Amino acid sequence: MKLHRLELEGFGPFLERQSVDFDAFADDGIFLIAGRTGAGKSSVLDGVCYGLYGGVPRYDGSERRLRSDHCGLDDPTSVTVEFSAEGRRWRVTRSPEYERPKRNGTGTTKEPHRATLEVREPEGWTGVAARPVDVAARLDEILGLTQQQFLQVILLAQNRFARFLLAKNDERQALLRTLFGTRSFEQYASALDERRKSAAERLAAEGTEVSTLLGEAERMIADLDTERETGAEDDAPTRVRAEGGTIDRPALTIVERLADVVRGVERAQYRVEAAAHDRAAATATLDAALAAEREATAMHERQVERRAAREHLSTLESDAERIAALREEVVAAAAAEALRAPIEALDRTHRAIAPARAAAETAVRVAAGLGETGLDASSGPTARDDELTTLLARVDAALALEDELAAIEAEAAVRHADVERAERRADDVATRRAGVPTTLAALDERLDRLVDALSRRDVAVAERTEVDRRIDAARDAEKLAEERDTADLTALVRADELRLAVEAWSSLLRRRLAGTAAELAHALIDGEPCAVCGSREHPAPAVGTAEPVTDAEVSAAEDRKNVATERDRLASDASRVARDAHALAAARAGGESLSALLERRERIGETLARAEADVAEHDRLAAERTALLDREKSDAAESERLARELAAARQDLALHAQRADALRTAVLAARDTFPTVRARRRDLTARRDAVRAVSAARIELETCVRAAADARAALDGLLADSIFSHEDEARVALRDATARRRTESAITEHDAALAATRGRLLDLELVLVGAPDDPIDLSPTAAAVREARNAVEAAAAAHAAASAVAARVRDLAQRADAGSAAIARLSEAHAVVARLADTVAGRAPNTRRMALETFVLAAELEEIVDAANLRLDHMSAGRYRLQHTDALAARGAASGLGLEVMDAFTGQCRPPQSLSGGETFLASLALALGLAEVVTARAGGIRLDTLFVDEGFGSLDDETLDLAMRTLDELRQGGRTVGVISHVASMKDQLPAQVRVTATPRGPSVIRQDAAAAAFA
Repeated sequence: MKLHRLELEGFGPFLERQSVDFDAFADDGIFLIAGRTGAGKSSVLDGVCYGLYGGVPRYDGSERRLRSDHCGLDDPTSVTVEFSAEGRRWRVTRSPEYERPKRNGTGTTKEPHRATLEVREPEGWTGVAARPVDVAARLDEILGLTQQQFLQVILLAQNRFARFLLAKNDERQALLRTLFGTRSFEQYASALDERRKSAAERLAAEGTEVSTLLGEAERMIADLDTERETGAEDDAPTRVRAEGGTIDRPALTIVERLADVVRGVERAQYRVEAAAHDRAAATATLDAALAAEREATAMHERQVERRAAREHLSTLESDAERIAALREEVVAAAAAEALRAPIEALDRTHRAIAPARAAAETAVRVAAGLGETGLDASSGPTARDDELTTLLARVDAALALEDELAAIEAEAAVRHADVERAERRADDVATRRAGVPTTLAALDERLDRLVDALSRRDVAVAERTEVDRRIDAARDAEKLAEERDTADLTALVRADELRLAVEAWSSLLRRRLAGTAAELAHALIDGEPCAVCGSREHPAPAVGTAEPVTDAEVSAAEDRKNVATERDRLASDASRVARDAHALAAARAGGESLSALLERRERIGETLARAEADVAEHDRLAAERTALLDREKSDAAESERLARELAAARQDLALHAQRADALRTAVLAARDTFPTVRARRRDLTARRDAVRAVSAARIELETCVRAAADARAALDGLLADSIFSHEDEARVALRDATARRRTESAITEHDAALAATRGRLLDLELVLVGAPDDPIDLSPTAAAVREARNAVEAAAAAHAAASAVAARVRDLAQRADAGSAAIARLSEAHAVVARLADTVAGRAPNTRRMALETFVLAAELEEIVDAANLRLDHMSAGRYRLQHTDALAARGAASGLGLEVMDAFTGQCRPPQSLSGGETFLASLALALGLAEVVTARAGGIRLDTLFVDEGFGSLDDETLDLAMRTLDELRQGGRTVGVISHVASMKDQLPAQVRVTATPRGPSVIRQDAAAAAFA
């Protein structure tokens, strides 16, 4: 992975967009990020980490103050990082969550966290993901490192520099696993462990299954032997006693239990053979009993059938007279059937005469009720029908005139109403138009008074916006004043602490000098040269008057002085920043107090409210004037249209009145004495229909009388040729088809049954010659069959049970034998897999408790340590070397990835935690560089082309710092770029390639790069 460019806007101490071009340092290979404390040097690395991971290491576990405090509500906040990975160039842009002004209305709204990821293609930047969750998922795949791992091998941030050196085994393993891609070894161990568990489960399951099979077989054999002991097979040639109750089954092996089961199978098979012999004997006895039963049953059935045939024949012969009567009835019914049609025709004609006569009389009464008399003659109805038809024709012609008259009168009424409505509308429009000029003049006068409302409102809005901005600034100034006072007080306290610490240190130095002189004077010997001046004479030796001061006390006092100095510097900077911030806020407030600004905003609010009310009133009046003008135009057009419609309506009304007078004369003549022509037509129609009904009824009556006479003549002719002497005899002899078929069927069935019964009785008499009349008793043979069948069923059940038991025991024995062989094979396989899985997983017999993945990573760690020692040996002047240790960890913890430090001065190994601050920095830097080199050298691993070191150089003395810088300078080989953050003055001279971060007088910081940056600083 290699960084190319970083852009920051509204982030941390940066307000305006700032850019860092890392590619510009490719030739130098190493560059310095410099600046005063608090200017924002670490914020550059915060931007890199936030762009790639959406988080900042310095704010873990606390409020994420990502958005710059210098940002106004409208200022944006964004971070853009360009980098190369997987052979492609990527660009990620993020914006944190922050408050911004609403686009509509007043107040603020929350701008959500946004993120986009792009890749550079030949045609330009192409989007890959546009949601924070999608960007994070895609970056995880591209980078291959978590945020914590990134901070341990690429961005060595403050307070996190030594994490890899001081990490525990599991933490170091997690990082190395990602860097070297060794998760597959962990998967191998997991797969082997799963195979071990699976083999153990199969072995246990197989053993349980075999034990279950043997237990079931043993229970069945014990039950079988118990039955034999009770006497079921006492005469068997071989006896085997059940021993299930005397043997402790759990103490026997599977092989021993299997041998017992095999012997039980042999006993069960003997029992099956004995049961088969008993079943064959019972079957032979049953066959003989069944044959005897069949013969007795056949004789019994024939005797019963002969008795039944005799009784049936007697019954049939006694029914001969009834059958003869039925035969005569069938002959008479056949003769009467030929007369059925004439008889039914005569009956129909007689039934039709009475209704026809009644209908004719009713028609005459109805016609008389309508005033139609004189219809007795045969020609009367016809002449009257012709007369009424002629009158109806004339009335129908007048009926159309009456309908036309009604329509014209209705239309005239409508026209008259239209004329009246048009006159009223014309009057209304004229009245409305008369008041328009007065109303229009009043509206124009009111609009002239409100013409400046819009400008007054805009001025008030602008004034209120400016006052609101100043109020916010005044409130900030009040808060910042408190912070300024607190910072000033803190600076005074720190300055006093520094003064006391310097005085204490100076006092100790003076005491130490005085004590040193006394020590030297005490060691003087007369005649011997002085160790300081070489004189053999000692005229005035110093005399000690106080307790001597040790080097440790002086060193501790100096440390306290240095700490007080740093605290005083930080407090002074904080006080200056607080004063600058307060002055800036007060300037933004315009020098006015918060109360004055609030009163001013209230007055402006009242003015704005009045102006907005005037604007609303002006808009309403303007709309009302426009509507009034539009309505006046429409009223003028409406007036003209109504005049035209009124003239046309009056003309149409006169024409309709003239036509109605002409039609009314003709219609009155056609009505006669009736109120309407339609009423007279209904009367004439009713009269004509009554006359026609009389004529039709008389014709129907005559037709019925003639039909009755014809039917009587036809019937009398047929009776003369039949067997009947009178019509009534024929009517009595008539039968319907169903009755005739039923009678004929009864005769046929009787004849057939009589013949069949006589033939069957003859056959039975011949077969049963000499046999008694009473049927023989079947109960003895039936009892013999039941006894024989019960015996067969019992024998078959015993044989089936014995066979089932023998088959089941044999099957259980075979399955148990196969399972026993499988257990042996599974046990051997499980032993091999379990030993391998435990060894790979770091369990016994693995005495080092080192898993397979840890073993592989330990080899990688040894290479990392070797690469780190090449630099640590140089930076520590040969004193320190890192060593990989696979010693057992305490309390059973995982081992194999431990680190220790060999101290050449003592010849002893030390834990990394025992190193001082500067020594820890050197060891951590060497280890980080060694880790980066080994990872980069691995084929398929993650290439680390960019490295950042944030602070830590201040803990080194000048000589050690020079060694560390020469070590970093060697990293430029292979195209790697190293960024160093430090405020150490000597590093500015050693690293000419620099990125300088400077705080401006207004507060926000700016970034300058290359030679121009140095001149600016």
